[in-house]
Amino acid sequence: MSAGGGKKAILAALTANAGIAVAKFIGAAITGSASMLAEGVHSVADTANQGLLLFGQRAAAKDADELHQFGYGRNRYFYSFVVALVLFTLGSVYAIYEGIHKVQHPEELSQPIVAIIILGIAICLETFSFVTAIRESRPLKGTSSWWRFIRTSRSPELPVVLLEDTGALIGLVIAFGAVGLTMVTDDPIFDGIGTLAIGVLLGIIAIVLIVEMKSLLIGEGATPEQDRAIRDNLVDGAEITSVIHLKSEYIGPEEMLIAAKVAIAPDLDIAEIAEAIDAAEMRVRTAVPAARLIYLEPDLYRTQPA
Repeated sequence: MSAGGGKKAILAALTANAGIAVAKFIGAAITGSASMLAEGVHSVADTANQGLLLFGQRAAAKDADELHQFGYGRNRYFYSFVVALVLFTLGSVYAIYEGIHKVQHPEELSQPIVAIIILGIAICLETFSFVTAIRESRPLKGTSSWWRFIRTSRSPELPVVLLEDTGALIGLVIAFGAVGLTMVTDDPIFDGIGTLAIGVLLGIIAIVLIVEMKSLLIGEGATPEQDRAIRDNLVDGAEITSVIHLKSEYIGPEEMLIAAKVAIAPDLDIAEIAEAIDAAEMRVRTAVPAARLIYLEPDLYRTQPA
């Protein structure tokens, strides 16, 4: 994912969520709906999430220095992890607390039709954000499933926005249904149940994001497809005959570190070995553009004694 592509999806989500949050809080104040209030907190959390993602991209763009010699690319993983760990979790805890309170002590809604109208508008705005994220993600997803894309993407922003928007749309439908059932049955307990369901939904999304962002923050290697491409392109069959061992790790969403020991054909002089290594690095970078840092150690392949 390019930074520009991710930024477009983030800005679309931020703009939509900021407007939706204001509308939801106005609706909650007018109607007294707990599910509307929970959705307002949800939208505030989402807006703050996008702000953190943009800040993470900016921090990641800093040039490498003496202290961080491989650059600051992991900032994008760190701020995505903060999004999952703090904001989503807090939104979930608040909604669950408010839902339990409203189930135990139901309160009548005032002018619930206002909530229905606002939720309908919010669904339209959130759909715009979701469609933008889908459009930006599709070239990277390729033929794999959306779930596999979220699990295997080494760029954090689009999976975060996709899960946010998915959760937001489901939450809006839940809130819409809760307010609608309250209107039809004249029983405000459905509003509390809807609020509780929104909290559980946020909690599930938080857990998924925490697991995925923690894995990226610790450091993930090349995907199986990338690993095969790296190994295939290191070996030319002439100067470099095999890969003895290889390690890889993403040090940023678009920057992979590769360290490998390769078997060199015997009888090559130093100049020929250097040329072979340079050629191998060029082949790998062409096949896997994310392979920015490559360190190759030439050796002779030796079988282990029995």
